[in-house]
Amino acid sequence: PDGSPVSQQNYTYPLDLHHSPENTCASPISGSCVIDNENDLGLMIRQLETAMLGIDSGDLDRHAIAASGRATEVSVEAERWKYMKEMIARGDLKELLCTCAKAIESNDMYMTDCLIAQLRQMVSVSGEPMQRLGAYMLEGLVARLASSGSSIYKALRCKEPASPELLSYMHILYEICPYFKFGYMSANGAIAEAMKEESRVHIIDFQIAQGSQWLTLINALAGRPGGPPSIRITGIDDPTSAFARGGGLEIVGQRLRKLAESCKVPFEFHAAAISGTEVQLENLGIQPGEAIAVNFAMMLHHMPDESVDTQNHRDRLLRLAKSLSPKVVTLVEQEANTNTAPFIPRFLETMGYFSSIFESIDVSLPREHKERINVEQHCLAREIVNIIACEGQERVERYELFGKWRSRFIMAGFTPSPL
Repeated sequence: PDGSPVSQQNYTYPLDLHHSPENTCASPISGSCVIDNENDLGLMIRQLETAMLGIDSGDLDRHAIAASGRATEVSVEAERWKYMKEMIARGDLKELLCTCAKAIESNDMYMTDCLIAQLRQMVSVSGEPMQRLGAYMLEGLVARLASSGSSIYKALRCKEPASPELLSYMHILYEICPYFKFGYMSANGAIAEAMKEESRVHIIDFQIAQGSQWLTLINALAGRPGGPPSIRITGIDDPTSAFARGGGLEIVGQRLRKLAESCKVPFEFHAAAISGTEVQLENLGIQPGEAIAVNFAMMLHHMPDESVDTQNHRDRLLRLAKSLSPKVVTLVEQEANTNTAPFIPRFLETMGYFSSIFESIDVSLPREHKERINVEQHCLAREIVNIIACEGQERVERYELFGKWRSRFIMAGFTPSPL
């Protein structure tokens, strides 16, 4: 470079140095002196470089290597930006989202900012299924950067529509999306089969929510040959989420009693407004002589396990259920690994799982339907944001794969039953 001492041939330092009083050479530098003392001149230049730049003479070779390394880094960086421009030109939303997640994981803030700006132009809550899912996944990434995932999760809890004639958005989702409905109906079928000879049935629902699952079961048991059994339902739900149903457990109980009365089914509802992590045997109201069915529908994945809490409430509740000697236990859960998977695999799992749901909704509800955005925002977006943005105890949407659930149930003493 132009600034190096070697390139500046008119520098006076070498000449002045040889004419200083400390110099042992009595004559001025001549051309023959430089040629004859080439090694001395080389040493002198190194000393001058050291004085000016603070570089040890023994480090020069290493600086040359470092310069070569920097050139390689520049080349790699250029290739990387070329790839990103090509990727943006392709307009592959999934690819851009994954690249943005990887940039966040590697703490590449410049790349992250560029990708977020580009992604905001590509996503839409009223567009194609992937555009809608992408909008919420992008918000999850932004929330991860801002460490605001937990507050967004709480703010987006499934809300009651303004019209009193409508059920909650969550119930609308169950009606329009076959994944959820299939799980609930399958659980009902298993319970009805296990209870076909029983006269007193006690169903313990660890997350009763709207209680909609039991409307069809009560109807089915009402028409059982020989008459319906007496049914008691213990509905457990976290009291802090009561606002999500516009009235809490009491309204759920009233609704179920009204239906049972119209079907002439002896019925009793026992409300247990308590968090799943606090449930104990005494909260369940067990009575002698009743056949027990335990229903875990979309709730066990909210319970912290051994990877989060030393108390491991996920397995504790399974052992509690086993202690009741139930006739049947039903499990409805999402088939994905968002529990212990690292961030990038978890991001990909979330994209794969929710893309199916958003495509399903797209078939069931027109894109201009006024409730669709609300359903997706309040019932799905909150889970997506929580999975992507949160870690540790703040990440409560911790799905597991079927094989892991089967292992947990077997360890608790259960045996699998064919559906």
